[in-house]
Amino acid sequence: MPQLLGEYDCKIDAKGRLRMPSGLLKQLGESETYTFVINRGFEKCLMLYPEEVWNKITKEIDQLNIYDEKNRQFVRYFYRGATTVNTDSSERILFPKRLKEYGELTKAVVLFAYKDRVEVWDADAYEEQLKNEPADFSSLSQQVMTKKEDQKVDLDIKVSSEPGSGWSSDQ
Repeated sequence: MPQLLGEYDCKIDAKGRLRMPSGLLKQLGESETYTFVINRGFEKCLMLYPEEVWNKITKEIDQLNIYDEKNRQFVRYFYRGATTVNTDSSERILFPKRLKEYGELTKAVVLFAYKDRVEVWDADAYEEQLKNEPADFSSLSQQVMTKKEDQKVDLDIKVSSEPGSGWSSDQ
């Protein structure tokens, strides 16, 4: 699966269809029709997964123990609303009504492609999200991207001379 990249400004027609950007489809490779799974995402956006990515993710999720309440709740929420969509002859996909309502999608939307998936945002919500970028992106980058072995080790060791501590001043 190729690395997907890009932001695409798109329009949803009166029937709830969106023409997939050719630049995004090119990243997926040549195909007569493209199959995706669309589902609820985080922060009121929708997630659009190429079918092979969805299948990989669900294999992992299907390993969860559904007899554990938190796992069961997660599985329900993750799968709720998941719908397979195929591009038509005009390379359009049709948004399921409930998902369109969940994402509060209006006519103008932004597709934000990263890694192996695509977030679908209402254009106004996407712009609002951009305004909420952290004031210090450098600090956030350092926190997120620092590997454990790169982190400083706290060498503030407390030594006790109490009896039985294994240490004495004679050593």
